[in-house]
Order: sequence, then C-alpha cells, then structure tokens
Amino acid sequence: MEKKQYELCLEILRRFHKTGILNHFILIGSWCAVFYEDYFGSAPYLDQTTLKTRDIDFLVNTPSHIKQKVDIPDLLKDLGFITTFHGTQGYIKLDHPDLTLEFLVPERGRGIEKPYSLPQLGLNAVALRFLEFLSDNTIKVKVEDFSLTLPHPVHFALHKLIIFQRRTKKDKAIKDRSIAIDILEALIKRGEVNLIQKAFKSVSVKWQTKIVKGLQEAEEKEILKVLL
Repeated sequence: MEKKQYELCLEILRRFHKTGILNHFILIGSWCAVFYEDYFGSAPYLDQTTLKTRDIDFLVNTPSHIKQKVDIPDLLKDLGFITTFHGTQGYIKLDHPDLTLEFLVPERGRGIEKPYSLPQLGLNAVALRFLEFLSDNTIKVKVEDFSLTLPHPVHFALHKLIIFQRRTKKDKAIKDRSIAIDILEALIKRGEVNLIQKAFKSVSVKWQTKIVKGLQEAEEKEILKVLL
C-alpha cells in the first residue's frame, strides 16, 4: 500500500466524518485490513506492504436512516475524483488515479437488477446478497479523532474465504485468501477461537463447505482444526 493512497483514504474519511455521513457507512473490502491494526494492537497480523488495491468499498446498511443531504461527488471533486458509470445500468464509481470508491447496499427480498439510488448522497449503489454477514457483527476503531465502523475481523475473514472462490482473476483470489488466513491466525493467537467457531456455525452448510474448501486448498491445517 502506498503512503499517498493511505493519506487520500484518510482525507475521504475525515470529510465523511465532518459532514456526519461516516456513521452510516461500514467500510468493507480489503481496506479493512489496514484499520484492523487498532483491534489487534501491536500484534502482527498482516504484511501491509502486500496490500495493493485501489478499491475502497462502503456498505450503506440502512440508507433510509441518512437524513442529511451530502453530494459525495461534489465533496470529493477537489481531490481529483470523477464520477464514472459502469455497465449497461449505469452503476456509479468515483475514480481517482490512486483510489476508486464504490458504495454497496444489502440486496433483500427478490432483489433488484438496477442500481440502488442514493439521491441524498448524489450517487447510486450496487445491491449485493449476503452483506448482512458483514453488517450484523461490527466493531468501531479509532481513526484520528473519529470512529470508523468495520465488520468484526472474524466475519470479514470468513466472508473473504467464501467470495475469493468467485474471483475471476487468480491474483486477486489468492490475495483475498491470504488476508483471510492472516486475520484468522491472528485471532487464534489472541485466544478468540470461540468467536471463530461461533461465526462459522452461524452460516449455512453451503457456506461452511466453501470455507473449508478454501482452507484445504491452502493446506491451513491449524485453522481447519479450529473449525472442524
């Protein structure tokens, strides 16, 4: 991870905090690993030099709770972010040479096949299934003078072990699996085996099978022993 990426990410978070919208967001995706340092303290859990991703994903778990109107594209315009539209449906991303921002919402019920409009934020979001696994158990970490909401590390790691198998690019899949394994190993060292087991048992058998398969392919016998 380059320093300028990190500084840019911090400035985005500062602005979201100052406008009052950061409390409505959950940071998900690989950037969580950067901010889990507050949770793990001085215990090493991830070689952050290997974390190279431009994508920052924010989960808007309850869009209806956002009452203030903040035009995010305009808020970040002077930083060099531009609004781009993707796919035939026009999904919005905010692109910068160093970072790309995307917003997600949980897909519920029958689901929708078009972007979820967030007019109060001046953009739209991608609706995806199974995000509740990340939003149902969260933690808050200290960043400068404000708090940032993240999925609990165990939920983040297990979710990564599921979705990495859907990746079409092998390098990204391996990176996702590696981050998940690093975090699970750190949790085991912290004595949080029970949390791992509880989270694992809370998911469907189908998901459990995918998690086990991913760990077997990586020959992670210690973690498998905890789960099985």
